[in-house]
Amino acid sequence: MIQDIITIIRKEWKEVIFHRTSGRQGWVSILIIVGIVGIYLPYMSGAEWLSDPISLLTWAWLPIIMTSGMVADAFAGERERHTLETLLSTRLSDTAILLGKVAASVLYAWMISLLSALAGVITVNVAFGEGTFLFYDPVLFFGGLLAVLLVAILMSTIGVFVSLKASTVRQAYQKLSLSTTAIWFIPFILIQAFPNQSMDLLQNLAPALEKNLTVVVLAVFAVLLLVDVLMLLLAKKRFKRTRLILE
Repeated sequence: MIQDIITIIRKEWKEVIFHRTSGRQGWVSILIIVGIVGIYLPYMSGAEWLSDPISLLTWAWLPIIMTSGMVADAFAGERERHTLETLLSTRLSDTAILLGKVAASVLYAWMISLLSALAGVITVNVAFGEGTFLFYDPVLFFGGLLAVLLVAILMSTIGVFVSLKASTVRQAYQKLSLSTTAIWFIPFILIQAFPNQSMDLLQNLAPALEKNLTVVVLAVFAVLLLVDVLMLLLAKKRFKRTRLILE
């Protein structure tokens, strides 16, 4: 099973970097993201980048961008390129195919996030180190990596559902983009619709959140982990080789 999953991961990564786009474009997109998150933002934020909890939002945002395009192509792309039948005719089990597709996008986002984080350390030390070595607050660093992992799993499983139903990559990507945009913008819409109530709520919650920040973060991570497990189980139940062949 593990070897089959690794086979799918290798296949997906090769296609992302060398086949779905040209090799140069694939690497350029990675370098752009690392340049923004690993160099530009840390340089603009200064040494506080390594200790400011707000940067956790950036860590949570990054896997959404990294996984969307890749997971949208996971099955819709195979269907569009007429390679889905070939994949389903292999000896690979349904579970290995599904987990391999999900793991490929999750690890892709996680590794680029780690690369961006380390680039941020280099940027801050070169620009603001003044002879001392600066590194992330341990809680922020490991919390950020965990946030990337959990959000990437969530986005990948959502993308699997979308990609399984879509006939083209563009259709899958559009649906996935709309759903993620809605999730991110709903809080802002509510704040704009009820400004007074929202400000009162934030003012009342701020002291409690600040005092119990660690508990709040752990609770959020626990909820994300539970949702990830449920989404993976649902995706496993939804992904059936015979159903895909008939479709």
